[in-house]
Amino acid sequence: MSLELVVDTRAELGEGPVWDPESQRLFWVDILGQMVHAYRPSDGRTDTMHVSEPVGSIALRRDGGLLLALASGFWLLDSVGSTPRLLAPVGMNDPDTRMNDGKCDRLGRFWCGTMRYDARTGGGCLYRLGSDGDPTMVLDGLTIPNGLAWSGDDRTLYFIDSPTQAIDAFEYDATTGTITDRRRVITIDPSEGEPDGLTIDASGHLWVALWGGASVRRYSPDGRLDRVVPVPATNVTSCTFGGDRLDDLYITTAFDGLSDAQRLSEPGAGGLFRYHAAIPGLPPDRYAG
Repeated sequence: MSLELVVDTRAELGEGPVWDPESQRLFWVDILGQMVHAYRPSDGRTDTMHVSEPVGSIALRRDGGLLLALASGFWLLDSVGSTPRLLAPVGMNDPDTRMNDGKCDRLGRFWCGTMRYDARTGGGCLYRLGSDGDPTMVLDGLTIPNGLAWSGDDRTLYFIDSPTQAIDAFEYDATTGTITDRRRVITIDPSEGEPDGLTIDASGHLWVALWGGASVRRYSPDGRLDRVVPVPATNVTSCTFGGDRLDDLYITTAFDGLSDAQRLSEPGAGGLFRYHAAIPGLPPDRYAG
C-alpha cells in the first residue's frame, strides 16, 4: 500500500477532486470552508481562493478555466484568484439548499446534485447543465446526490444517493443525455460506511469513497469487492485519478463530522491523500459551454 498525505488542508468538507492533464494540477474544493484549491505535484505548490458561497464541486472548461457549482447556481472562473461570473442560477430563492457533487460527461454537459443543508429526505435533485448554460432537472426526490461516473462505452451512468447505501446504474443515451432503467449494482452495509464520491478506472471498475468508513473501495462492474484502500481519516469523501499516467488516486477527506477525540487521533483528516493505484483511470471530461 502506498498512501501519503500530500496537502494538509484540514478542510471542513473536502470534495470534488478533478485532475487537469494540461496544467498538471489537481483541483478540489472545501464545500463548507468555501475554498477552491489547486495542487501541483511537481513542486508541491497549492494555490487557494475563497469564494462567497459553499462550493459543491468544480469542472474543467474546454475553453480554459473552471466551472463552479456554488450554492446559488453555476458560475464561471477564469483562473484561481479571479472573480467568478454567474452562468445559471439554480435555487437562488431557497437559502436552505446548496449544490453538491458534480461531474462532466464526454459531450461536455455538467451533471450536479443539490441537497438541503439539513439533508432532509427527498429534498435534493440532479441537474444536467447543457453547453448552452441551461440547467435541466433530471431526477428529483433525492437526499444527498453524490458520486457520478460513466462507463467507457458511454452506455451506463453510475450514481450514488448516499443514504440509499448503494451505487445505482442507469441506461445512458450519450447523444441526448437521458437516463432510464435505474437498477442497483452495489449495496454497502451501513457498518462499512456511507458511499460518497465515485470514480471509474480504465477497466471499468468503480472506486467509491466511504464516509464514516475510513477507506476507498474498488468494485467490479458486477458488484464484486476487489480492493480496500484504508485511509487515516474517518470521513472519506471522494477520489479521482491523476498524474502523468493517470494511475495516482487522489482522495479527499473531511474534518467536519468528527468528535473532539477523533480530531485529535486523525491529524490528517480534511487533507488530500494520494494512493499509487498502478491502475490507470480515465482522463477528465470538460464542460463545453
